[in-house]
Amino acid sequence: MFVQTWCFMAALHWMSQPDKGTLLYYIAFGIGYVAEMIPNYLFSNWYTFGTRPNLKNAGGFVLARAINLVIQLGLLPLALKLLPAWRDDYISFVVIFIGGCVNYLICVVFFKPRNKQINPNDKHD
Repeated sequence: MFVQTWCFMAALHWMSQPDKGTLLYYIAFGIGYVAEMIPNYLFSNWYTFGTRPNLKNAGGFVLARAINLVIQLGLLPLALKLLPAWRDDYISFVVIFIGGCVNYLICVVFFKPRNKQINPNDKHD
C-alpha cells in the first residue's frame, strides 16, 4: 500500500501540470499499481501467509490484484468527486485501503496459512 501510494504521489509530482485532469490521476495510479505488484506478491508469501511463491498462489494473487484494480479504478473517480480537497495528498490512501482489504480477503483463499507444528504423537487416520 505504501509503495503504491508513494509511486502515485511521485508520478503526480513528476507529471505536475497547472490544471491536473482526471487522466493524469489514472496514469499516476497505474504507475504506482504496477510498481508495487512484485514486492507485494513476495511479501504476501513470505510474511503475511508464511508460504513460498508457487503457480497456485501466483495465479490467485494475479486474480485478486485484477479484482483489486477494478475496485480501485472504480472508486478513484468517486473519491475525487467526494473528497476534492484530498486530491493530491491523501486520495490514494482511501482508494488503496478499500481495495487492499478486498484483495487480502481474496488472497486468503489462494495462500495456505502458515504451517502448523505437527505433533509426532498425534494419530492420523
